[in-house]
Amino acid sequence: MPANTDRHVTAVARYFEAWNATGPEELTNAVAAAWTEDGTYTDPLADVRGHAQLAALISAAHEQFPGFAFRLTGSVDGHHDTARFSWELVSEAGGAPSGGGAAPVAGSDVITLDPEGRITSVLGFLDRVPAGA
Repeated sequence: MPANTDRHVTAVARYFEAWNATGPEELTNAVAAAWTEDGTYTDPLADVRGHAQLAALISAAHEQFPGFAFRLTGSVDGHHDTARFSWELVSEAGGAPSGGGAAPVAGSDVITLDPEGRITSVLGFLDRVPAGA
């Protein structure tokens, strides 16, 4: 079965819209658009389920890294109901990592989609995390 890259790219774009939402209403709407009601997110630092817990996790990331945004690095690779991609956290002032160095947080995620293209699960891998995070 050939990859349906448009479907995967669209799902990942909605994922980043949620992670980069700036206000409570925008965040609530973006999480609902990206994830199923019982969608999950699991990485070495978090394991949450459902829209409320997902929104709380994203809000906490914004509180820990104010003025930063999540950005796709590379391309989305997908097949069937699964996609993988890499990302980094960058300063919104200029779009480059703070201080000109490496982004403070970077990782790779694997997502699983439902038939409508909404995320049912995210398995996150953190490649770079600041000390004490």
